[in-house]
Amino acid sequence: MRHFGFALGLSLLASGAGALELEESRTYQVAGARAELRILSTADVEVFEPILLAFQQQHGDVSIQYDVASSAQLMRALYDEGAEYDLAISSAMDLQTKLANDGFTLSFRSDATANLPDWAAWRDQVFAFTQEPAVLVVSEAAFEGLPMPTNREGLIDLLRTQPEVFEGRVGTYDVRTSGLGYLFATQDSRNTESFWQLTEVMGRLDAQLYCCSGQMIRDVAEGKLAIAYNVLGSYAQLANTPGIRTIEMDDFVSVMLRTAVIPQTARSVADSGLMIDFLAGLSERPELALQTGLPPVEAQRDDTATARRPIRLGPGLLVFLDTMRRETFLRSWVSSMEQP
Repeated sequence: MRHFGFALGLSLLASGAGALELEESRTYQVAGARAELRILSTADVEVFEPILLAFQQQHGDVSIQYDVASSAQLMRALYDEGAEYDLAISSAMDLQTKLANDGFTLSFRSDATANLPDWAAWRDQVFAFTQEPAVLVVSEAAFEGLPMPTNREGLIDLLRTQPEVFEGRVGTYDVRTSGLGYLFATQDSRNTESFWQLTEVMGRLDAQLYCCSGQMIRDVAEGKLAIAYNVLGSYAQLANTPGIRTIEMDDFVSVMLRTAVIPQTARSVADSGLMIDFLAGLSERPELALQTGLPPVEAQRDDTATARRPIRLGPGLLVFLDTMRRETFLRSWVSSMEQP
């Protein structure tokens, strides 16, 4: 699970030769539908399905084709391959911003998008609809008799002093292939000097590398992992699995905004707008937050009294997507993570 080629990571934004690799695909067909809304998304079907069904209750004449891919595959499909989708939904808000910045998305305006907070939309092209924290997920059985870490310094100390517990049982993203993992890692490097210490410690413990939060959570629940770092809190909450615990670090918690964009290849632009309006109004549908585990954007939410640090939309997200900056970051990450 660990040893992917370094060149693959460096080519995340380069032209790809292969076709789009889907993880899941499901059709929500409506008899006599006037249109089909084609969505490419990083959210698992089981997570997003309640939203799709609720949308169809309001718009019963729209069928939906819902395809799931990794954030890197989504980016490659739209940026390099011209894949035809009406809506792209991704947890990698930096890659969504790049799509908009480089002219691969369409503008959309409505009363619903105008009511979003200023920080939840960018250039009328990137629209946030959730606020999801990166958390630590731990196995209670593995931590029996051990203190639960509450910050990164404490986590580093624990991993250093208990290698027999954590050898081969720490999970995190492979940032070479996971767009969300790369976003969280670069934000960590901005927020704390201990990021590289933590990466080196995990590397010495033969950390297991993953594409997605869901698999990390499952492996913690099954006892294969003792701990998973920077997992999406929304997925951990939805799992609601006995024997695992979710921890928000008290030094800082990165909060990702899940976003939607309309690709320039969209054919059902009007229906894309209907879905964006629906997503922008999720705060008025608390039942969907409970069913999906996705906390909606809230205009009045105040994180200043907590350790939460929302990642903001805007050109600042493009800094670590610069080719040279990305290559340097990944080279340092590989050096820390894949130690002899």
